[in-house]
Amino acid sequence: MSSRPSDAASDRAARLAAVLREVRRMTAQSVLISEAVSACFGLNSSDLECLDLALLSGGATAGEFAKATGLTTGAITGVIDRLERAGYVRRERDPDDRRKVVVRARTGMTRRIAPLYESLQREMTTLWSRYSDEELALVLDFLTRSCDLAVHEIAKLQSARPLARKRTPARRRARRASPGAA
Repeated sequence: MSSRPSDAASDRAARLAAVLREVRRMTAQSVLISEAVSACFGLNSSDLECLDLALLSGGATAGEFAKATGLTTGAITGVIDRLERAGYVRRERDPDDRRKVVVRARTGMTRRIAPLYESLQREMTTLWSRYSDEELALVLDFLTRSCDLAVHEIAKLQSARPLARKRTPARRRARRASPGAA
């Protein structure tokens, strides 16, 4: 135990740095697992993560997916189209607002993916079982707040993203006419 305030501050700084490092490592591993699983089904990682968001939320609009992921609405439309063609999701009219289309996961199709996560889920459950209810509540609070923070940071990145210059027909002609244009 540290006896001086500077030692305590140093210990805390080291512990915070270690938490940041481990969260980064866990996030990287999550991305790599997503890549490996999605490749088994001919999907890309963004498609698989959006499918998981559809499962977790019970359904969302394309705009809600875009907001949650940081992808553009155009990119999300492509994701939804691919998932729908592969049979993983369906588009439904919102019964409360017929102008909205909600994307919902088809649970029968997603059951094909679940076995690839069984080993990981079993090992994680074993790990989590070692913690008391109070410790699990703390872990859950940490994860929930961290995820909410990540969603907030995605929104900040989206708002800071430079606006793409709109390609008008005149701009396309000018680009084609310029030397070295592809």
